[in-house]
Amino acid sequence: MTVGDKIVTHPGVVKQIDGNKVSVSVISKAGCASCQLKGSCSVGEMEEKVVEMELPRGFSFKEGQMVTVEMKQSLGTIAVLLGYFFPFLVVLFSLILFLNLGIDQGLSGILSLLMLAPYYGLLYLLKDFFATKFQYNLY
Repeated sequence: MTVGDKIVTHPGVVKQIDGNKVSVSVISKAGCASCQLKGSCSVGEMEEKVVEMELPRGFSFKEGQMVTVEMKQSLGTIAVLLGYFFPFLVVLFSLILFLNLGIDQGLSGILSLLMLAPYYGLLYLLKDFFATKFQYNLY
């Protein structure tokens, strides 16, 4: 871990243990989810996410047990770049390319959106690589 690399922690509940794999349910809250006015506001949002990871050595967990999941904040930034920013660049640059090639605007837009299929396909093929890079810690 580099100096100054912040750790993000979330409480979670062990959902399932399968051999050396554990599934943990994490409740993700928006910044205003704890606000008293959230019932009359549509901005507040809570979402349940299930995170799968290898069971840490030396630890034993039970289903239903409360745990803490942690991850380096920089990995979250990389995930946002891979999931949102780079696909935006793929669409933008391919649209500019197709328009400069003289292709009709409507067709250029459709082709640019279709360029996302190979991008996300490549991410899918590299999922095992990313699984080794995006490590969660559990305690």
